Amino acid sequence: MVVGKKFGVGGIFFLRDFFPPPCPFRGSVVQSDFFPPPCPFRETFTMEEAVEAIGFGRFQWKLSMLTGVAWMADAMEMMLLSIATPQLRCEWRLSSWKVAFITAIVFFGMMVSSSLWGNISDKYGRKVCLILCMLWTLHYGLLSAFAPVYSWILVLRCLVGFGLGGAPQSVTLYTEFLPMKSRGISIILLGVFWALGAVFEVLLAMVVMPTLGWKWLLAFSTLPLVVFAASCCWLPESARFDVLRGREDKALDTLKYIAAANGSSVPTGRLIANTQTERGRIRDLFIPEYRKTTLLVWVIWFCNAFSYYGLVLLTTELFQAGSACSATDNSNMEPQCSLECNYLTFHDYVDLLWTTLAEFPGILGTLWMIDRIGRKKSMAICFLLFSVYFATVCLTVLTVFIFIARACITGGWQVAYVYTPEVFPTATRAIGIGTGSGMARVGALITPFIAQVLLKSSVYLTLSVYLICCLLGTVASLVLPMETTGRSLQESTQSTMEQKNMERPHGSETAKSSSNTCP
Repeated sequence: MVVGKKFGVGGIFFLRDFFPPPCPFRGSVVQSDFFPPPCPFRETFTMEEAVEAIGFGRFQWKLSMLTGVAWMADAMEMMLLSIATPQLRCEWRLSSWKVAFITAIVFFGMMVSSSLWGNISDKYGRKVCLILCMLWTLHYGLLSAFAPVYSWILVLRCLVGFGLGGAPQSVTLYTEFLPMKSRGISIILLGVFWALGAVFEVLLAMVVMPTLGWKWLLAFSTLPLVVFAASCCWLPESARFDVLRGREDKALDTLKYIAAANGSSVPTGRLIANTQTERGRIRDLFIPEYRKTTLLVWVIWFCNAFSYYGLVLLTTELFQAGSACSATDNSNMEPQCSLECNYLTFHDYVDLLWTTLAEFPGILGTLWMIDRIGRKKSMAICFLLFSVYFATVCLTVLTVFIFIARACITGGWQVAYVYTPEVFPTATRAIGIGTGSGMARVGALITPFIAQVLLKSSVYLTLSVYLICCLLGTVASLVLPMETTGRSLQESTQSTMEQKNMERPHGSETAKSSSNTCP
């Protein structure tokens, strides 16, 4: 009050009109007529508010294309396993166990690297992680086309799998640029690129395999990776990651660039930075707020991959056998599948193409469900329908029911890709997806020995294993503690706990009023 002593009370009001005092910090106990809350000339906004204000536009469409190419590459490398292994079985006279190891070694590489790529993404950035893993996959994907013997194909395909373990981080990057209303639909539509990659791989095999052989197929399957490598210089870093790392200026520049591309504007005021120095730690997934969610998400990813890749491998094996269940001489005995050395025929490729096209109706069905009934129920329904149709494969037309079963499991996995980045905060989002993907690779690592080895001994036992797995996935989806439909992305573990405190009666009003106060 030194000014008051010198100029009098009128002098205070005179100076206040020309030199308005700065706003007090949030939580300040200063209350007077000179500092009326809220302060209209010091606005702030959060990353979530900025992303919502900018909206979905040209930038997100370009990002969809680029991350979609990464998805196509992943799908082609996975579909390649079920197409190339029958020819390798015949050319190198491999037993069923050795054929299964070719598939399993890829998933082993993915299992080992998924958490590592997630840690890199949370610590050093989504862009760095995605570019490194895609270039790694391109390098060893091309080298594997020159594998001279069985041992070399194992080593090189394992290294390809190591690179593919980082492919799910494209979803992490993509999710963090999406507004809430379009997030679920956009990530599901990203699955269209996966379906296109799988279909393109079958069409490519129909042309290449009968004439040039499996080595050329492996080489041509890297084409999407070449496209990604040529375009990755445009890929931006996640603004959410930059804010969490304390680089508000860089995040704001990214937001302004996106707003200019979309023909919109960034909110006025100062960007609130919710920094967190410790990121990408697996132990943060097991704090009390996330422990149950983490374990259930792992179960869901395991069941999805185990069932999906099991069905993909079973498709070629059953088509080669001539029918789903060939009855033996004694009608009371369990049916057996004769899996001798047979090259895939043109008819086999057509059947494989039809079942691969099931990815598209699966995606469309999921689009209809995901925002209407929520993420949890959508996953549960997909698991349950898959188990019903998969259990009746031996009783009806093979191609039709494999088609429906694949549509169901595809939809369920796409919902898991939506739910996982939504449920974890930015500080652990990549490691959450990475560990989930790692558990998926455990399932994919086991499934060749069921689909390609156990099938030789017992069709009914093989189908029973997948049926039990999907019922487990159904239960895990229903008991998830959190529904993420309509929920904003959290930035840090601290913001998540604050969000839970606000989710009480009148919590939304409290949150709204606090966001309008001064920083």
